[in-house]
Amino acid sequence: MLTTRFVNGAPNWIDVGTPDLDGTRSFYGGLFGWRFRSAGPEAGGYGFFQLDGRTVAGGTRATPEQRPPSWTVYFRSADAEATAEAAEQAHGSALVRPVDVMGQGRTAVLADRAGAAFGVWQPGRTKGVDVAGEPGSLCWVELYTPDIAAAAAFYYKTLGLETSAASFPGGIRTRVNPAEGGEDAAFGGFVALADDPDGAGTGAYWLPYFEVTDTDAAVAKAQELGGAVRVSATDVTGVGRTARLADPHGARFAVIRSAPPRT
Repeated sequence: MLTTRFVNGAPNWIDVGTPDLDGTRSFYGGLFGWRFRSAGPEAGGYGFFQLDGRTVAGGTRATPEQRPPSWTVYFRSADAEATAEAAEQAHGSALVRPVDVMGQGRTAVLADRAGAAFGVWQPGRTKGVDVAGEPGSLCWVELYTPDIAAAAAFYYKTLGLETSAASFPGGIRTRVNPAEGGEDAAFGGFVALADDPDGAGTGAYWLPYFEVTDTDAAVAKAQELGGAVRVSATDVTGVGRTARLADPHGARFAVIRSAPPRT
């Protein structure tokens, strides 16, 4: 379960890069009720999406040459430099080398050995997002990769992440968790690109899931706001009702109404 009790290796930030920040603000505001607050002129257009005054994500204007319209998931690191070096030693790469962010923390954008981009956030004054696991916020992440075993080895060496097998309808899935907390702290999964109904012609990527109160209503609203349905709403026994979407500029994400926890 993804929470804001951040430990090393767990997701603690997420942001979207888009060529049209105003349009993106309008889309996610209409879909999730987010409001955008600028980080100030010195932040180069970066700002924060907030829900009831609590930060749920970041957003920035980015040209296609800088990055395609996309969401980036960031993982907590006690030392961004060491994590970047570990990624390179594990045959990944540093897309943006570690840099200080106005005293708020230290960040880098890396890529795993299959090319999936992800970030690391070394906390300073900002520890991470203010809310996770609630409607309108990040609740789960999945890596779609051509080689699950190779991905597991990479993220263990880079972030100390551990993997375990979990039974789901239709087969076994690979869950991932930080070393601290064990399997009970699982926050995501690894999925083979060959099993990805939305993966044709794409490389490896991380997909964020946002909790919603009504998956079908969220799908309809996303379409009304100019977004696209990548995978239609589907019930997954014991997990919830999910759908995979894209915003008007093509940034991919998923929504889920999670099944109630088993008692």
